[in-house]
Parts: sequence; structure tokens; C-alpha cells
Amino acid sequence: MVNILKPKPNPQQLLRDWQRRLRQDCRNIERQIRDIQREEKSVQKAIKEAAKRNDMGSAKALAKELVRSRKTVNRLHENKAQLNSISMHLGESVAIARTVGHLSKSAEVMKLVNNLMKAPEVAVTMQEFSKEMTKAGVMEEMMNDAVDNALDSEDIEEETEEEIDKVLTAIAGETAAQLPEAIRKERLKQTADTVEDAEEPVDDEEELEEIRARLAKVRS
Repeated sequence: MVNILKPKPNPQQLLRDWQRRLRQDCRNIERQIRDIQREEKSVQKAIKEAAKRNDMGSAKALAKELVRSRKTVNRLHENKAQLNSISMHLGESVAIARTVGHLSKSAEVMKLVNNLMKAPEVAVTMQEFSKEMTKAGVMEEMMNDAVDNALDSEDIEEETEEEIDKVLTAIAGETAAQLPEAIRKERLKQTADTVEDAEEPVDDEEELEEIRARLAKVRS
């Protein structure tokens, strides 16, 4: 029985496939950024409304969500830039392959892929790329524990009070600036992640949770 082997893809074919998938990931990131920024407009409006009714607890909780979202957007822009950089370096590797007859290892591609394994938005794709590029000779094989470390080492930055107050003042304007005592009182009675106000109407509380849930959804 004749065993027919599938022809091995040439470097140009591999490059086209990888770059196509990288472009798709970039488009997905761009869409997520647009979704986040669209929800941010609703959050900004809600912050202004909360400040007007002197509900600085809700305003500050929403400002904290806004700080998180802006950090997410910044990280997504960085991820997109690294994806484009991978595509560029792969193009250089293929150009060299035309001369030497095979793909050579690229330390820069390996570094970028490893960095992007920490990004939830593209972690799965980067794991697939790592396997394929290792097989093609572009990357060195990563040990399982190295992959696990890359996936587990994403830095989580905590929102500082200064960042939150800066956003709050910038959006609520004079309304928030005129209420420093209200902000200080809220700091004393709220925990790091929750704000409880017994006098706050149920509708306002539900609206706050709905806004935060929508923003969290587009960030994930």
C-alpha cells in the first residue's frame, strides 16, 4: 500500500497563513477596543449624573471601572503592535529563507510570542503559533513549565486612589471638585471593591451594577 505524504508547506505558504491569522487577531482586538470605548461613553454619562445627585460612592465606583477599562485599551494597543511586529519579523525570516533554503530561528519572534502568551485575548493563538513555528524551525521548543509560567505571569495593576480621583474630577468637573468631604467619607465606609449606600435608591444601585457588568463583559 502506497503511503502518500502531504507535501510540506514552503516558507512563503507558512508566512501567508501566519500573517492572515495575525491580521484576524488584530481585527478582533480593534473590535474589542471599539466596544470598550463605546461602553465608556455610557459610564462617563453615569458618573456625571451620580455626581449631580451627590452620590459620590457610585461615581467613584464607576470611575474605578473606567480606569480599569483604559488600562485594558492600552494593553490591547500594545498587543496589536506586538502582533504586527511578529508579522514583520516573519516576513524578514522568509526573505532570508529564500537565500538559505530554510526558515531560521528568530529570537525576536520567540520573545514576542512568549510575551503575548500572557495576553488573554490572544493566548490560545500564540500557543498554536508556538507549536507551529517550533516545528517550522522559527522558534526553539518551550518546555511545558515555561509555557505555564508565561500563561500565569500576567501583571495585574491595582487602580490607585490618585488615578480614580483624577478621572472622577476630569469627568464630573466642578461638581466632584466641590465635594472633597463626600469623597473622604466614602473612602472610610467602602471596601476595596464594593460600595454600599443604604440611602441609595434600588434603581440607581441596579443601574450601577448593570453598567459595571457591561463594561466588564467587553473587557474580557
